[in-house]
Amino acid sequence: MSRIGLSVPPGLTVTTEACEDFHKSGGKLTDELWQEILDGMKTVEKNTGFEFGNPENPLLVSVRSGAAVSMPGMMDTVLNLGLNDTVVVGLAKKSNERFAYDSYRRFIDMFGDVVMNVSHSLFEAELSALKKAKGVKVDTELDNEDLKTLVEKYKAVYLKATGQEFPSDPKEQLKHSVMAVFNSWNSTRAIKYRTINKISGLKGTAVNVQAMVFGNMGDNSGTGVLFTRSPSNGERKLYGEYLINAQGEDVVAGIRTPEDIDTMKKVLPKAYEELCKNCEILEKEFKEMQDIEFTVQEGALWMLQCRTGKRTGLAAVKIAVDMVAEGLVTPQQAILMVEPRHLDQLLHPQFADPKAYKIDVLGTGLPASPGAAVGQVVFHPEDAEAWKAQGKATILVRMETSPEDVGGMHAASGILTARGGMTSHAAVVARGWGKCCIAGCSDLHIDEVHRTMELGGKKLAEGEWISLNGTTGEVISGQQKLSPPSISGDLGAFMKWVDDTRELRVMANADTPEDATAAREKGAQGIGLCRTEHMFFASEERIMKVREMILATNPAQRHAAIDALLPYQRSDFEGIFRSMDGLPVTIRLLDPPLHEFLPNIHGADHVHADHVVDELVRDVGVKKEDILNRIEELQEVNPMLGFRGCRLGIGYEDLSEMQVRAIFEAASAVQKEGKVVHPEIMVPLVGTTQEFEHQEEIIRRVIAEVAAKTGVTVPFKVGTMIEVPRAALIADQIAERAEFFSFGTNDLTQMTFGYSRDDVSKFLPKYLELGILQNDPFEVLDQAGVGQLIKMAVERGRSARPDLLVGVCGEQGGEASSVEFFAKCGLNYVSCSPFRVPIARLASAQAVVRAALAKK
Repeated sequence: MSRIGLSVPPGLTVTTEACEDFHKSGGKLTDELWQEILDGMKTVEKNTGFEFGNPENPLLVSVRSGAAVSMPGMMDTVLNLGLNDTVVVGLAKKSNERFAYDSYRRFIDMFGDVVMNVSHSLFEAELSALKKAKGVKVDTELDNEDLKTLVEKYKAVYLKATGQEFPSDPKEQLKHSVMAVFNSWNSTRAIKYRTINKISGLKGTAVNVQAMVFGNMGDNSGTGVLFTRSPSNGERKLYGEYLINAQGEDVVAGIRTPEDIDTMKKVLPKAYEELCKNCEILEKEFKEMQDIEFTVQEGALWMLQCRTGKRTGLAAVKIAVDMVAEGLVTPQQAILMVEPRHLDQLLHPQFADPKAYKIDVLGTGLPASPGAAVGQVVFHPEDAEAWKAQGKATILVRMETSPEDVGGMHAASGILTARGGMTSHAAVVARGWGKCCIAGCSDLHIDEVHRTMELGGKKLAEGEWISLNGTTGEVISGQQKLSPPSISGDLGAFMKWVDDTRELRVMANADTPEDATAAREKGAQGIGLCRTEHMFFASEERIMKVREMILATNPAQRHAAIDALLPYQRSDFEGIFRSMDGLPVTIRLLDPPLHEFLPNIHGADHVHADHVVDELVRDVGVKKEDILNRIEELQEVNPMLGFRGCRLGIGYEDLSEMQVRAIFEAASAVQKEGKVVHPEIMVPLVGTTQEFEHQEEIIRRVIAEVAAKTGVTVPFKVGTMIEVPRAALIADQIAERAEFFSFGTNDLTQMTFGYSRDDVSKFLPKYLELGILQNDPFEVLDQAGVGQLIKMAVERGRSARPDLLVGVCGEQGGEASSVEFFAKCGLNYVSCSPFRVPIARLASAQAVVRAALAKK
């Protein structure tokens, strides 16, 4: 900002490399670095005309964090540094007593809290007691003598809590504050925030030491926070808040209710006009919506800092589309302005009918972060985390949030606070996550001791259900119905740029005609994984036929059961082919071990299992003892590595035959209707070429039989899933027969790491906490290990078959960083859950744009 001519207070920056060195040396500030800081302070003194520690001409500074990635509220700030009992007298002579002692009491509070871990609540208790004794509601009503009294009380709090007098040497204050900001990089809240937001690879935080400008010098001064566009909906207007006669922490802490930035044009018109011009300059310079902190000191505007603003998904798309229309950015630049998580937010449901719940509205707060949230009331962040682990949706209800609440805020479906404004901690953090939030619901009364809340004359206990409309600010009683979102308007225009740019095809994992239709609506270019076993669980009638097949005591019984399954499969495939008219459908033959289709007689719900066994005795005509024996026979020590995948098809050839026959009878029927059908048959869990060859022979034979019977020739492909590390190693041999590969990254990750996906939760949280793993490898592809197997398999497979079609069908196919890696590896497509298809489309386009930028 300083380089482009804006009014910025002079200062100095201690780099992120210095923070890294600080932590490597065990939290020590080297003599060399400290001397550099002192030399920098001399320059600040020269530029300001003030002197650090000189009572006659005092320089006060702020000490702020400055990480490469915005982490609102996660790291520490100290304001008014340089004050002591002597300097405050000199400051009072140069300005006024009220301002000087107000600044001093704030400094003691912040230094005690941030640097010495003295709880802010101890200082707040003294302030509250004094206001009560004086009969005033806000601190601006306290007079000079009151503030002098408060300074002494604050120093007494500091002495009692630390056993030390408050430090009077400004250089000592500065040194400890710089160290405190460095240490805040590794605070619990900062680490948790980086983990939640997948921020890694940073060296630490910088420290900005900046000459103070004061918003608490009277009614012609103030401070504020604003966004150059609405971070909620992207509207092109200033969005923010300010307070007259205040300092920065008053705005973000939510202790005093700020004024809307729009009213500043009447109170401080010249500063507001300059602020508007500065916002335009900053957007043109950075080509992004900006988050700005500013102070007005006696009518003069000072810009404190700016950064790319956090925003909701709705705002991200609108800002990107509008900036293209305004000529600020190109469509390719706009593609990088929207994060995959932004689309994730947009694709979450909204309330089905807002008019229907009007009689249930309990009250209204500020619509701090849009969207809809439904959950059970909890009052403590720890409970929100614990309840989420139990699969419960919660609404975190607080007086106001603080950085320490970040874990519970992330775990909750929505956030409701009684205090705070549109730029309070709760609002800023929630918007960054796209989480529904209502702040400043002033009629809300919370009893944390008894875990109850009261709003609109209704008292609710912990665990009761409420709903939040973050777009309108309405708090609603009960569980309100949600409806799915749609892609249209700005999002439709944005996604067209995405699709025009990307090179990877994006397909969906879908197992039913309904799933296929939903996938196509979200832009899927085909089905990359249709799991045939899911069709068997669609009804009791179907699953009973599967169980009859498994329990058959002779081939004739098994054939009869398999034949009975064929019409069900054929009907489902017909529906899928109709939905995907003209697009490829990749169908995986039966994969899971057979015991998964039978009742778990050793499980927790043994009563239900016994009931199913009794039904089998009645309907199948097999003795109970024989059924129980068969269940025991099929139990495996490690079923994920057992009798499943292509091993089933080899062991039960008639099962593979039935599935292929159902697929191609369905394809023939739908093709006769005039639709275009592209079935691709995928053999699962292949580890040897012989396994694939065995199943391929059956597949091609049955296809020929169906074609001869129906007189319809359907184009098709036969390929395999690469899930076993050995298959990746011999990919060139497999590719001599297989026409396509699809990487099943879920199983490939299991077998490469040796982690059971079902049991990994027992140790994964500790691994993530200690940094042994940076991400859950079942969510984010392990590029260094699993990724190298994929890269090798692609290269080896195409050495044998240059036109080999290669894709991925694990859930990592919808995760942004994984999609970018797949694009670099030369894959043709990714396939993921239908709701993640738009995210994969965006990630694929971003991979193309970033690759082009890397070449420049």
